[in-house]
Amino acid sequence: MTVLCRTLLAMSLLALPAAPAMASTSALVVGVDKYPHEVSLDGAVRDAQDVTQALKAADVAPIRQFINEQATKDAIRAAWGELVAAAERGDTIVFTYAGHGAQMPELVAGSEEDGLDEFLELPGFDRARAEETASEIIVDNELSAWFAEAEAKGIHVLFVSDSCYSGGMNRSISGKTRLAPMVRAKLPPPSKEALSGAKVRDVELSQVTILAASLESQPTPEVVIGGEPRGALSWSFARALEGAADRDGDGRISRVELEDYVFSNVKLQSEALQVPNFTPQLARSDKEIVLSLPRSAKVGVAPTVSGTKHALKSPRETGWTGNLPLSVVGDMPDLANIGGDGVPYRWEATSGVFYTPNGDVAAEHVAPKRLQGVVDKFILVDFLKALAAQSPGAVSLKPVKDIYFAGDRLNVEAPQGGYANMLVFNLANTGEAQLLDVQIAGSESHAFKLRDLEVVKPFGADHLVVIATNAPVDAIAAAFANSDLDAAALLRLLETRLEGSESTIAVQPLYTRGQGQ
Repeated sequence: MTVLCRTLLAMSLLALPAAPAMASTSALVVGVDKYPHEVSLDGAVRDAQDVTQALKAADVAPIRQFINEQATKDAIRAAWGELVAAAERGDTIVFTYAGHGAQMPELVAGSEEDGLDEFLELPGFDRARAEETASEIIVDNELSAWFAEAEAKGIHVLFVSDSCYSGGMNRSISGKTRLAPMVRAKLPPPSKEALSGAKVRDVELSQVTILAASLESQPTPEVVIGGEPRGALSWSFARALEGAADRDGDGRISRVELEDYVFSNVKLQSEALQVPNFTPQLARSDKEIVLSLPRSAKVGVAPTVSGTKHALKSPRETGWTGNLPLSVVGDMPDLANIGGDGVPYRWEATSGVFYTPNGDVAAEHVAPKRLQGVVDKFILVDFLKALAAQSPGAVSLKPVKDIYFAGDRLNVEAPQGGYANMLVFNLANTGEAQLLDVQIAGSESHAFKLRDLEVVKPFGADHLVVIATNAPVDAIAAAFANSDLDAAALLRLLETRLEGSESTIAVQPLYTRGQGQ
């Protein structure tokens, strides 16, 4: 009888219509640090390896990875062709690139509005022998032809380019930028793919989404994240893949979810040096899905019962130690909570200037007795960044600049969130914590707005912080009334209340300088 039941069950299962195959995701990952004929980079390979690890954790397969000298155009083109051939309608291919980008006069006359082609520069390209080595660049029109191949099969493409093509910055950054010089030397006639790709218009690539590290008018710098040179876009994208962008925990990342997460975290990790750029600029629909990751909800931040708000993990689980690596030029004062690995902050005893690991001036005229307060401020900033990377909030500063000068006026705004409480404060470059607004459950809630704020001394790096939370904030607000509240004490208050809470955190860096500096 048991055998008969099993046989009938098997026959009934065979008679059922086949379930639709689940769409799959594959990936092509390229990272280049070593350029024999160009200034080499420091963080592009780390970016590629980080993205690959996050893809593997999300069960993405196959993944084709090309690092440094492995990144030849023929190898990358062949891998792309294999992924397209193996994919079926509705599948997704993720293509990420971390390395140098550059520009040159357009190869196909009239194909570019600005008369310039952008290209990804591979290790084998030598601008001194541009005509001979031109096969080791991937021109934007060629990428369009590649994407059109996938489009023709109904395959979704997400291209993430952590490189740059043009632009300049006002802030002094000690790290490298992923910008190679303009190529003006004569190149061979465009390839067949470049010719065909020049005819492809963006509107024809209806299933292709491109995420660039910055606007064409901006550089893409390598910044220090976790003590190491990295690309802020690649770092943020890897965290998104781990599930941090999947706010509703459904295992799928929508265009809106990816955009909200990446914009917030690139600004945060680059200290407001970059604004990412999506193509198309707006989502095609409110429910447009750019990635389906079966394991994203498992490897990321777990959703709460509400399904939309997330319980924050302790930053110590993500590598935050509560210490700050610091290099001192001159006599070392007696300081607490310093040490650790990675690129350090720096303080010059003679001038009193305090520098970030990126080389930015974070504070001026810092006397030895004030140094501990500045150290504690950046320990707190790192703590808040670790929380914000899990659940980013929103705050905007207008006009948008990488640096503001004395006399500039600006507006700050934070939207009203769906949380019971909101706390808005400034961490000044002097190390002081200044309460700007507090909204407590039961009181009237509102969007926070600070209008016509003028930039005045002291100059350096301020950090505006907006915490929207369901955790109680009464005691924190009361502590701000105490003039003795410093960054170290505020850290203790926040650490005990925010870990495990449903919260979002937004941090807006604000770098200022005197006129003529």
